[in-house]
Amino acid sequence: MSTTTVDPPDEEQPVLHPPVQLQIGGMTCAACATMIEKTLSRIDGVHASVNFASERATVTGMDVADAIAAVKDVGYTAALLSDIDLAAEAQRRITMLRRRLIVAVLLTLPLMDIGLVLALEPQLRFPAWDWLLVALSLPVVFWSAWPFHKATWTNLRHGITSMDTLVSLGVLSSFGWSFISILIGAQDREGYWLGYGITPAGADTLYLDVAAGVTCFLLAGRYFEARAKRSARSALTALGQLAVRNARVLRDGVETVVPVEQLHNGDLFVTLAGEALAADGEVVEGSSSIDASMMTGEPMPTDVTVGSTVLGGTMNLTGRVVTRATGVGDHSQLAQMAVLAEEAQARKANVQRLVDKVVEIFVPAVLGIVVLTFFGWWIAGAGTRHALSASLSVLVIACPCALGLATPTALMVGVGRGGQLGILIKGPEALEASGRIDTVILDKTGTVTSGEMTLIARLPANKQDVDRAHRYAAALDQHSTHPVAKAVVAAATGSIPTCPSPRTVAGRGISGEVEGHHVMVGNPAFLAGAGIEIPAELRHAVTQAARTGRSAVGVAIDGQAAAAFVVADTVKPEASEVIAQLKDMGLRTVLLTGDSQAAAASVGAQLGTDEVLAEVLPTDKAGVVEKLRSEGHVVAMVGDGINDAAALASSDLGMALVTGTDIAMRSADIICVRHHLGVVPDAIGLSRRTLRTIRGNLAWAFIYNIAAIPIATAGLLNPLISGLAMSLSSLVVVTHSLRLRNFGTRS
Repeated sequence: MSTTTVDPPDEEQPVLHPPVQLQIGGMTCAACATMIEKTLSRIDGVHASVNFASERATVTGMDVADAIAAVKDVGYTAALLSDIDLAAEAQRRITMLRRRLIVAVLLTLPLMDIGLVLALEPQLRFPAWDWLLVALSLPVVFWSAWPFHKATWTNLRHGITSMDTLVSLGVLSSFGWSFISILIGAQDREGYWLGYGITPAGADTLYLDVAAGVTCFLLAGRYFEARAKRSARSALTALGQLAVRNARVLRDGVETVVPVEQLHNGDLFVTLAGEALAADGEVVEGSSSIDASMMTGEPMPTDVTVGSTVLGGTMNLTGRVVTRATGVGDHSQLAQMAVLAEEAQARKANVQRLVDKVVEIFVPAVLGIVVLTFFGWWIAGAGTRHALSASLSVLVIACPCALGLATPTALMVGVGRGGQLGILIKGPEALEASGRIDTVILDKTGTVTSGEMTLIARLPANKQDVDRAHRYAAALDQHSTHPVAKAVVAAATGSIPTCPSPRTVAGRGISGEVEGHHVMVGNPAFLAGAGIEIPAELRHAVTQAARTGRSAVGVAIDGQAAAAFVVADTVKPEASEVIAQLKDMGLRTVLLTGDSQAAAASVGAQLGTDEVLAEVLPTDKAGVVEKLRSEGHVVAMVGDGINDAAALASSDLGMALVTGTDIAMRSADIICVRHHLGVVPDAIGLSRRTLRTIRGNLAWAFIYNIAAIPIATAGLLNPLISGLAMSLSSLVVVTHSLRLRNFGTRS
């Protein structure tokens, strides 16, 4: 007898799906986006975020096929973002709207003209004239206005109302009432006037002109909105267009043109004058001038030579360069910028979430007001025609399209303009924080300073030849990787002699034979240990350098002091102006560094910062930020290094310079791509401007609806005029957002 052991089945492990980026088709208003978002988010384990302005959805917890199917079940089209030609899709929508608008205009104009003439001159009426008006209005009401009807039906299937609900009901009610009036002959009553303005009794019987005219106005609004959205997206689209399609790869000394997808890290690629660089990398041969203005916003070309870093997508202007690839494909800075920018547009600001909730309540409330308006005027004895006119006016003018467009259009244009200026805004949270900050903390090394030692003074001893001493010192230092040694070598001019066998004493200096002379380069203790007397003027210079946070090295030739070199991490030329600009913006500036108090105080005095915090350990930088926040300050942190990452993450607004580490940039809310410190006030200014634009759009949208609805309820507006006013309100919002494209730069 044998027994068989059956292992218990493994517990079912949940399948983790990465976020799916979808392009949504068929949305006509912000309520559509909200409905899709809610429907998807009701599925267990699924979170969805849908942006109406960019027509994009981010779905987490589903695979691509299921996500697309779920959107289609709701009543909209969807496709994987990477599979969509966004420019072609935008053009397709514009073309569709233009065709429907042209048909609507061509039929509405004669409809209004014929109707008006026959209203003014009843003797000109001919048999079936009213049915001619119906024939002219039918294509407008049912074909041109179909996008509104389709969206309304889709939303009603899911038990919700939207902005399109108001439009569709307004158009269909106007047409339906007119059709019934013709059937019963009410249109022939004396005083017929087609509903224009204040009219005599019996005048407001037909609203065919209203149904057609409202459709024209709203289609025109949607058409120009679509064009504006395409224009707003163009700045970010330009980032993707910078990517190079082919690369000139150098393998075994032979240049071969291959698709850029076949370029790998470590490969050597050639870029000729007039070509764009295929990838990020380091120049290993040649020199040239690089135009990086499309990516960084820097107007002046940058000179590069062997050892210089370059970015993919930038333009090589003058010479042939050979570059070793360090960032290709999705790992290039250009690709990362594009991804982050897309993510920024897909996210919603807190204020937009509030707007979404308001719209949910607003549409049912408007429908209630429409019903009350009709019955109110009817009970008051104004007559059915007047009651219908007033209620239709409320229905049409209350469509909150402007409210739905207020935030996403401004965010889209602001993020796009930032991309052009070398300012990458990761999300709406950065915009909201920018309006509240009162303190800016700036890291010192690499942020307000160059981050590299520079030779700033050469002091000869006893009238010795300082140029000779510099050449000899460079001959020794060229074998060292110490920052001070590298600064001495970089500042040397002319040919540098050789030193066959230098001897290094760690932490003290270096010595060797140069052109038959014994040379020593190092700190004063190194020279003193060899019995070399340092003149008083050099000792004073060394002491003074230490007090100001600088470094000094001495040079001795054949046992005699020859010179002293002073090196320092120099302040960026634009740093003082940037600090002044921040102060003009009402911001308190704080210099934060791990350097000595003397070095920090010297830089702080040079810059004019309000406060200097020195000798702060990397682990304590985040604590400084938290302390300031606990005191009631809203803090922005500007940094570039690994030691700044925690502080960037804990601040209200983290700003990382693109020259910094990856971890610093991941921790930041805003990435400053342009290699100019002026990008910091630019970023804050653009964020504030975008936030003001959002608030202005919302203020206009709310004021418009609050003022317009009572006027329409009072019977003071014609439905046709109401449609025009509603369309113009949406165009005002979009136009106001587009003004962000004119935001300037300070470089």
